Amino acid sequence: MKHRIVVLGAGYAGANAVGRLAKRLHPADTEIVLVNADPEFVERVRMHQLATGQDLAPRALSDVFAGTGVQVRLARVTAVDVDRKSVGVVDADGTGEIAYDTLVYALGSTAADCGVPGVAEHAHHLASKQAALRLRSRLADLAPGGTVLVVGGGLTGIEAATEIADARPDLEVALAARGRFGDWLSKKAQTHLRATFDRLGITVHENTDIAAVAQNGAVTTDDQAIPAQVTVWTAGFAVHPIAAATTLEVSETGRVVVDDTMRSVSHPDVYAVGDAAFASGASGAPLRMSCASGVPTAYLAADAITARLTGRAIPPNKIGYTGQCISLGRRDAIVQWVTPDDQAKSSAFTGRTAARLKELVCRGAAWSISHPTLMIPSRRRRTVPAGQPVATTV
Repeated sequence: MKHRIVVLGAGYAGANAVGRLAKRLHPADTEIVLVNADPEFVERVRMHQLATGQDLAPRALSDVFAGTGVQVRLARVTAVDVDRKSVGVVDADGTGEIAYDTLVYALGSTAADCGVPGVAEHAHHLASKQAALRLRSRLADLAPGGTVLVVGGGLTGIEAATEIADARPDLEVALAARGRFGDWLSKKAQTHLRATFDRLGITVHENTDIAAVAQNGAVTTDDQAIPAQVTVWTAGFAVHPIAAATTLEVSETGRVVVDDTMRSVSHPDVYAVGDAAFASGASGAPLRMSCASGVPTAYLAADAITARLTGRAIPPNKIGYTGQCISLGRRDAIVQWVTPDDQAKSSAFTGRTAARLKELVCRGAAWSISHPTLMIPSRRRRTVPAGQPVATTV
């Protein structure tokens, strides 16, 4: 019987894992099933663009993986039973189960309300295509002079605030940051960031904690009101609760604890990649939730699975960062160079040069999804018991 690999989620991590597995494992020996609720690959790093009225090129998963042997199952994952090695799903035909031999858990993350009252009821977020489209509709309804508050001073918050201000200069945009605004960046990058916010007319509330969100804005922990007709919540991400409901070992935040090959430390038939994994890079430092972490963890997991199924050597964990790309509207950006453990260096690109580089990075990430079998050598490997000769075909 074929070894069945089931991959849950088709974000940057899940889709890249599937493409790499399909390229490296022989279809005579393995069956690869991709489970995803949305029929299209979603460029999550562009959700701020979608929210401001820009249209993104559709990438149907059935087209992306046509001819690869990958089975695309359009379904929503409802549960995982790691003891029975099955996945519960709901699709157009109702409920069902999918059995697996190896599971790749890549369900990603969603917006976290951080326990702040009113976020779920009154705030928008950018963690999904549906959420971005809802925000898009709300922003389109705002008349000139309308007010928007972005809560969160990280990469997502910065990109959201600048994209909105750039696309809608007739709106009053503000951003609330818990600490000092942009304080993790180099001096050069911080200077450019603040200059850009000044140019776009974005008000920055530094060292500001939000205690509650209401229909007409937010209230800080020191009881100050920040009025806004639209509040965009970018203060953090949380993983889906499915993994925590299993017997998998998970972190305090519900992420699957994995070893240096992205393999679950409690269940060797399960791998986790992307935001869903509590993983470390080559330096031993935990990886942050990001596309920059998702793609390399997907590659490493796929290579480790391939190695174990074909009796090859297990690849080492060499994951490290090189830069943080931050768009500031369509014609401006910051590319902050960082150490492998994600600490800012003194050097950074800014302005149009950085914007072009950022766009190349985004296009490259989407291209790797759209061309899953062109990113690595074409040789496929036959699955054999460990220690036996491995036959390969091209």
